[in-house]
Amino acid sequence: MQALSAQLHKGMKVFDSTDTQIGTVDDYKFTDEDPSTPGPETRDVNPIEWERDGDLAHILARAFSPDDNLSDEVKEKLLREGYVRIDADGLFAADRYITPDQIASVEGDRLILNVPKDALMKRH
Repeated sequence: MQALSAQLHKGMKVFDSTDTQIGTVDDYKFTDEDPSTPGPETRDVNPIEWERDGDLAHILARAFSPDDNLSDEVKEKLLREGYVRIDADGLFAADRYITPDQIASVEGDRLILNVPKDALMKRH
């Protein structure tokens, strides 16, 4: 996960499995997934954001808005496993969350997914 997170940056273009550009990276968080530490890890690999918002309350506030339609269970899963939030293209398009298992590769300024856009969780 660390290698992938080092290649990500805000604003990079996101393409789904049909090679259609679906948006840009708006935010991301990956964990160190240390099995010896109970509960979700809170170490954000985006160092600029971590220095500014280094506690769990700020990470939650940045990651999820109060009007997100995601259940608490899904939010916990995203924090535990990591996510990339994309700013979706289109005037009425909902932003979406990408889980690490949905990422095929990072090539230059492109984040390429192994699933179509419709398989991603929507943020309302």
